[in-house]
Amino acid sequence: MWILFAFGSALFAGLTAILAKVGIKNTDSNVATALRTIVVLLFSWIMVILSGSYSDIGNLTSKAWAFLVLSGLSTGASWLCYFRALQIGDINKVTPIDKSSTIITMILAGIFLGEGFSVIKCIAIAAIGVGTYLMIQRKTVTTKLQTKKRSWMFYAFASSVFASLTSILGKIGIEGIDSTLGTAIRTVVVLIMAWLVVFITKRQNTIKDIDSKSWLFLILSGFATGASWLCYYRALQTGEASIVVPIDKLSLLITIAFSYFIFHERLTRKAMIGLVCIVVGTFSLLL
Repeated sequence: MWILFAFGSALFAGLTAILAKVGIKNTDSNVATALRTIVVLLFSWIMVILSGSYSDIGNLTSKAWAFLVLSGLSTGASWLCYFRALQIGDINKVTPIDKSSTIITMILAGIFLGEGFSVIKCIAIAAIGVGTYLMIQRKTVTTKLQTKKRSWMFYAFASSVFASLTSILGKIGIEGIDSTLGTAIRTVVVLIMAWLVVFITKRQNTIKDIDSKSWLFLILSGFATGASWLCYYRALQTGEASIVVPIDKLSLLITIAFSYFIFHERLTRKAMIGLVCIVVGTFSLLL
């Protein structure tokens, strides 16, 4: 079942990127992250109440609390970097870099979670790495505006590093507890962190300028994120992190498909080869 949950996470994560891209078009990325997190928080706690897992809060160990909080902080940092990169860069380039967290996670899972490095996993890491490199190669012609905005790459890579830490810390934090409850607790941390950033940067006044279309897509992306998280941490609780994470990153396929039809962002031949490498590397882990 954890494989099905992992694929469910990929589906909703892919929808999240597209919905969020539309929602942050005319919105500050930090404000958008904070607003989306409110929706995720409500969604996740409703699921906790429906599942009845709220009664387990008193049984959480100090270790579980520590790792859930650290995982939430990593998630918040990853989100802030990711949506900043998404706002100023092409979704077809930002998303592959963000998904390269797969490689870091697989390495960390082998070191800290004892999941080992089989021949197939090593081949998968190499394939995903090569695929990511091919997908982020710039076109031969770049404008001055594109050159100025290359900072998106820094934010995208930072997002991937924090996303990797999120998976490892979250895997440890939800051991022995209901994954839905763990997700809800982490979301509280992300919400606090996101709003602190908004107030520190003094962007709270921009909320009143958000148009109705942006509000709609931000709310929808929040629901998609909540569904993705619930599936993801359910899969992570019973499956291997080094396999769950790569499957989750197949959301890249959904994101690229929608970006082609909605944003008219086309893949180059190199990028297409890179995408094939990522997909082959990911599915090889299921053998």
